Amino acid sequence: MPLPEPTTPSASRSALFLAYLDHFRTVIIDKVAALPDAELRLSRLPSGWTPLELLQHLTHVERRWLEWGFEDPALPDPWGDRRDERWHVDPDRSLDDVVGALRERGDRTRRIVASHDLTDVGLPGERWDGAPPATLERVLFHLFQEYARHAGHVDIVAELVSGSTGE
Repeated sequence: MPLPEPTTPSASRSALFLAYLDHFRTVIIDKVAALPDAELRLSRLPSGWTPLELLQHLTHVERRWLEWGFEDPALPDPWGDRRDERWHVDPDRSLDDVVGALRERGDRTRRIVASHDLTDVGLPGERWDGAPPATLERVLFHLFQEYARHAGHVDIVAELVSGSTGE
């Protein structure tokens, strides 16, 4: 999934935003999938997260912002990617399981964005911690920064493991 070029026309701002999310999601999945199996559940950083945990975290980030925060304030277990205040992946979940869930989440994100205008405001709920809910556009911008930041994290891990750099 190539990065959308600034000069390439887009059908709409929503389509452009989805293209960027798809790009970041694909880059991160590809970087993690290229790591040796032994590295998927190993942390190379002092913070202690693993590449597999990061993928699962991103699945829940999209779920928290677009479902819990935007469409369904009663969504159960929005923090399902955490145990004991840190990211967690059950030992029986494989890379394919976690990648499949993230891709499904991307499909769900597309459906949510397609069914709303960027100016639509989310429903009030716990996600907003008492503040007025954000528009869909603001939620998507927040997701961009999450993905961009975590893409950089995965870049560092990939470089430490194999020396690979760049996209």
